[in-house]
Amino acid sequence: MAVPKRKMSRSNTRSRRSQWKTSVVPTVTCANPACREQHLSHTACPSCGQYGPRGERRQVLEA
Repeated sequence: MAVPKRKMSRSNTRSRRSQWKTSVVPTVTCANPACREQHLSHTACPSCGQYGPRGERRQVLEA
């Protein structure tokens, strides 16, 4: 197991940890014209239950 030879200073530790940032989750608009809610990409819409692009929408969840 690798062991550091010297103690890492607080400023170095904190500047390293400052790069651990969260990012905004990208959402898409539902293709259902009646719904139009935001949901995660490549998942069924939680409000109307439809999944797929405009041409081939299909109901996969019970609304």
